[in-house]
Amino acid sequence: MQLINIGFGNIVSTNRIIAIVSPESAPIKRIIQEAKEKQVAVDATCGRRTRAVIIMDSGHIILSAIQPETISGRLDKDVEIEEN
Repeated sequence: MQLINIGFGNIVSTNRIIAIVSPESAPIKRIIQEAKEKQVAVDATCGRRTRAVIIMDSGHIILSAIQPETISGRLDKDVEIEEN
């Protein structure tokens, strides 16, 4: 099982990630609001601005204060290590 740091000591399983998106668009804002209403949103921002939304295969939505590009880079780095 691969884990990735999404900021402030918060870690998620890379095997369960479906998408990492920016929270700027209206459809993503709706997804976040619906997840909060259903209580499946996990706020891992530690009070900071949400910069990435991680959609999990369990239906959970994780909010992160780290840019999607940074999280994606960490995923790519883990894949390189695993291949070696």
